[in-house]
Amino acid sequence: MSTRTKIWLIPTLLYTAFVYWYTDFGGPLSDTEIAAYRATMESNGSAPETIAFIEEFARQDSGKQFLMVNNIDYNETPPAVEGANPNATAEELMAKYMEHMLPAMLRRASHPVLMGPVVYQSIDVVGIEDAEVWDTGALFRYRSRRDLMDIVTNPVFGGKHEFKTAALTKTVAYPIEPQLYLGDPRLLLGLILLALTALIDLLRLSRQNR
Repeated sequence: MSTRTKIWLIPTLLYTAFVYWYTDFGGPLSDTEIAAYRATMESNGSAPETIAFIEEFARQDSGKQFLMVNNIDYNETPPAVEGANPNATAEELMAKYMEHMLPAMLRRASHPVLMGPVVYQSIDVVGIEDAEVWDTGALFRYRSRRDLMDIVTNPVFGGKHEFKTAALTKTVAYPIEPQLYLGDPRLLLGLILLALTALIDLLRLSRQNR
């Protein structure tokens, strides 16, 4: 195998492995999978209306990645939650929630895309009450609805979710399937590897021609 082949083969293999891990090739959720998730939620004691809502979300699966948009307004005087400091702030309660959520997401190639504090009240509010003031905005990427279902049907999730609900005065969270996503790591990693590999190959050729 030539040196040039090795130079291009190694990043190609690395990129292929990343794309394989980062992409769900399983397609939309099957009826069998959905039935299994439903049975798990029933055994966890989830409310019937919650089960029906999540099941409908699963049945509309396209098999694609999606982004969860979050608007967050923290509770200035959050209630005490078992498992947390009785005087914990909303931010501390949310951190307790993310101690479970973030590792579960990262194992499934899901992760935060962006987050930051709100710097002014809502610029446009139409047809929504009490939506002028928020504390934080965040965007999370999920590899698939299958991965989200794995997380939320885990019995551990129920207890941890109490930290989040106690931390909030109000929130809005909804999923979108991106049609334009220039920050997709598959695109960024591909461009970076292509540029670096081409540079290394060019340096190799320049040395040979000296």
